[in-house]
Amino acid sequence: MKAVQDVHMCRFCRATGGTLVLDLGEQPPSELFPPLDAPGPDPVFPLRLWMCGECGLAQLADDMDVPEDPQGVQPEALTRQAADAVAQLVSARLLPASGTVAEFPSPHGGSWLALLAEQGLVPAAAAEPADVVVDCSFGLMHAHDQAAAMAERAVAVAPGGLLLVQFQSLASIVEQREWNAVRHGHFAYYSVPVMRTMMAEVGLAAFAAFWFPLYGGTVLVAGRAGAEPEESIETLTKQEIATGVLDPAAVAALDDVVRIGGARLDDWLLAEQRSGRRVYGYPAASRAVPLLHRAGVRRELLAGVADASVAKQGGRIPGSDIPVIGPGDLVDAAPDSVLLFVPDLLDEVRKAMPGIEAAGGRWVGADEVLASDRRTGGAGPRHDL
Repeated sequence: MKAVQDVHMCRFCRATGGTLVLDLGEQPPSELFPPLDAPGPDPVFPLRLWMCGECGLAQLADDMDVPEDPQGVQPEALTRQAADAVAQLVSARLLPASGTVAEFPSPHGGSWLALLAEQGLVPAAAAEPADVVVDCSFGLMHAHDQAAAMAERAVAVAPGGLLLVQFQSLASIVEQREWNAVRHGHFAYYSVPVMRTMMAEVGLAAFAAFWFPLYGGTVLVAGRAGAEPEESIETLTKQEIATGVLDPAAVAALDDVVRIGGARLDDWLLAEQRSGRRVYGYPAASRAVPLLHRAGVRRELLAGVADASVAKQGGRIPGSDIPVIGPGDLVDAAPDSVLLFVPDLLDEVRKAMPGIEAAGGRWVGADEVLASDRRTGGAGPRHDL
């Protein structure tokens, strides 16, 4: 384990001036998933967000060596978003009629290669620059050294080629108070204006941007050497700056939500227990870990969390004794409530596990629990049909 940094250097521009905007205390790695019978306590590390005063990149303050993600199962929502993104690129005539493509993989799983093959693009030969380079499924944020990672992607782009970078925007995290999107292993949190700066530093002009509702606000930015900015990126840049993505005080306001979020979740789970309702969760997503750890939730209140990833099943939620089970086990348990940690998955989990509602259970959005009045209790927020 590396020491906590008291003096910070930006992971991208190397500046040392900036602001510590969020301190989530000691948190377990979001992808540790120790065996269910493994003795605790699990290791914890400082989880702090620092904002560079020079380039504006929000980033983890500490460079801890923590376990990386087991290969995830790409959710249907992300698959749909990828298809939508490629369709918009085609509509905007940004993709070449033919050529090569290279993709930087992500621990989150997923690939755009098949979708781009339908548009006439073939995989580039190893170590050869490609006409289209894709960083999909939020791969870039996993790099400790953001400058090196951006340079690597830029070098992979052939002259006149296109770089595509997808990310959950810091604007959505700030607007929707999604503090639990900050986690170990995700070293950088981008906005459109900051991504423009980062691309410019590696010789590319970010000229187009596309917004998607996935995860409350996902953005795809397109960059090409010498390109002129289009209206799409200028509009998104202005909108995001207005939300405060370059203002440390606006990002630091997340701290208010952190202080009350755990209490709201704990209150809701206790109310469910008093009502005799058995609660499970879905999925064992990285954003669930800091939320459950912050609230100190144990299996007495949350009997288990289901996930489609076999790599996670049979383990437990990091920092807790809550078992991770398979979707079939969740249906067999016939829970009264299932706390949905990723609201975007609602449609697909209803389709995949109709037995939950058929047995009288309900899907409850964790986002709604956190946003609700603490007096709501067991009769509170839910996703109605």
